[in-house]
Amino acid sequence: MATPPEPEPFSLTQLHSGIGNKVRKSYIQSIVFSCRRNSCILLPMNKPVILTGLRANNDLHIGNYLGALLPIIDMARRHADDYQINLFVPDLHSFTTPIDHSQLQAGIMNNLRVFAAAGLPLDNPNIHIYRQSYVPAHSELTIILNSFTGFGEMSRMTQFKDKLDLRKIPRSQGESARQDSFSANPKNAFQQNHVSMGLFDYPVLMAADILLYGAIYVPVGDDQKQHLEFTRDIAERMNSKFGELFIVPKSAKEQHEFFGKDQGLRIRDLLDPAKKMSKSDASGKGVIFLNDTPEQAHKKIQSATTDSLGEIKYDYTTQPGISNLLDILELFGGRKHEFIGSKQYGPLKEAVAILTGQFLEDFQTKLEMVDTKALEQKLAMSETAMCKIAETILAKVQKAVGLRT
Repeated sequence: MATPPEPEPFSLTQLHSGIGNKVRKSYIQSIVFSCRRNSCILLPMNKPVILTGLRANNDLHIGNYLGALLPIIDMARRHADDYQINLFVPDLHSFTTPIDHSQLQAGIMNNLRVFAAAGLPLDNPNIHIYRQSYVPAHSELTIILNSFTGFGEMSRMTQFKDKLDLRKIPRSQGESARQDSFSANPKNAFQQNHVSMGLFDYPVLMAADILLYGAIYVPVGDDQKQHLEFTRDIAERMNSKFGELFIVPKSAKEQHEFFGKDQGLRIRDLLDPAKKMSKSDASGKGVIFLNDTPEQAHKKIQSATTDSLGEIKYDYTTQPGISNLLDILELFGGRKHEFIGSKQYGPLKEAVAILTGQFLEDFQTKLEMVDTKALEQKLAMSETAMCKIAETILAKVQKAVGLRT
């Protein structure tokens, strides 16, 4: 196959601005060659990129569905005409904290099937689904970016500090005492510490996830804002040192303006409504999983924590448990105003249990009907396309830092 003529060069920034309109058509018809395969593929690089993902491990629950899955799918549907939607499974991120590795592959495919069952349009050519580990450039760019990232920079990350648990040995005893506790039994050092380098380096890998595709919009929660700002910092740092390598994502403020400040409702734990419903909950008694039976969900809802005030009000300050049930009711099609002011909590719980059971039955039927072959074909196509795009950006970075000529 003859090599096509090179398109007229223009900047990455121009690609995502009005300046690039005149040359976009010639650019998107260019062929990008893989340095690893003797093949080529046309890439849909004419649209700005929105990128988001969901962890692969653990069973998903209604909090994930209502607070993350549906908003992501709604976002993809609304913006697919004007943006390239990159929806990926961050499987490398999934074991920065301990997991059951024997269940990881099953969890990845199940979560992708959940997305399909929830209504993700697999036939839309502007929506791409792919697994992080199937695009090697993610790991390779992370290694390069590590050398331009400060230890102190990562140490200040709030998520890392929140999960860092060295309280077994007081700081007053000094760092040497802490090190001695690990060296005394090096085989158990990781189990004692429970903090992996993967967790420490999480923001750098996240930056690579974003920068490889020139994503400008990345819907993140409050706990990820710091990581987004780091992505912007490392992109600007590399651009300043080596020239224009990366598109810098929009700031957190601009992200919120684009997506809306409320990017998904946070459903609370049924037993402890002071915290969000979490798939890592040890007991699972306050969590309604998507694979729960209607009977299991009914039992959990009937046992939900409420209060002794004796009147239903929608107020998370004084009645978090009741307010959480009202939100679940409304999200599954009920009307919360029909219960506000009531002196009895039982009818509200029963209504929530019925609607939740109906949802679970309907969703589980849709999950069984997902075409696994079509899903795998979509994965293969997306991963091929994403590898080409990512390899192109990685090669540019490698050349800039002196690894390639």
